[in-house]
Amino acid sequence: MLNKTERSVSQAPPLKGSPVTTIAASPGISQTASALRRLYFVRFAFAIVWAGVTIATAKEIGPLAVALFVLYPLFDVGAAIYDLRASRATGSPTLLYVNIAVSLVTAVGVGVAGASGVPAVLRVWGAWAVVAGLVQLIVGVTRRKMGGQWPMIISGGISVLAGGSFIAGAAADNPSLTNAAGYAIPGAIFFLIAAIRLGRAAKGN
Repeated sequence: MLNKTERSVSQAPPLKGSPVTTIAASPGISQTASALRRLYFVRFAFAIVWAGVTIATAKEIGPLAVALFVLYPLFDVGAAIYDLRASRATGSPTLLYVNIAVSLVTAVGVGVAGASGVPAVLRVWGAWAVVAGLVQLIVGVTRRKMGGQWPMIISGGISVLAGGSFIAGAAADNPSLTNAAGYAIPGAIFFLIAAIRLGRAAKGN
């Protein structure tokens, strides 16, 4: 039978921050960081290609331009679903669900707005940029301890400002979709920077 001292030692909980706690937590964080790193590289490549094609072809509103502006939020839905599965164990998925819902509504909204002209598309696109930017900013803040999230936080803030400018630009005499397409380029660069900065976390360092 254990004496009083032995019982006291055997029942003591592990100290906070002890090697046991650190080892248990590290694999989940490194796996999530690795998955997000792959996602950010893919998002960088997609955004650069999309921006190049869209800037070259969307000088005037037409079926192709509308299809391209519908494609981007749909891709965002796919990215958010991947993110949701990859990061389920490291945080609340609520904001990612919000992002999925908003991007789906945006894709439909852009498709409908395309029949009304450039101003309508810019208003829908701008509203989406504001909401998506806020979501990206907040998610980045909640993940900042993982590392590599400052580019996402900055990019989210820029997206909010850009969205406001698109909405304001819809009232211009000759509104254009070119600036809205170019909005993807800074975001792509920030995704690339974030992917590079997540390298250490992905390796478990």
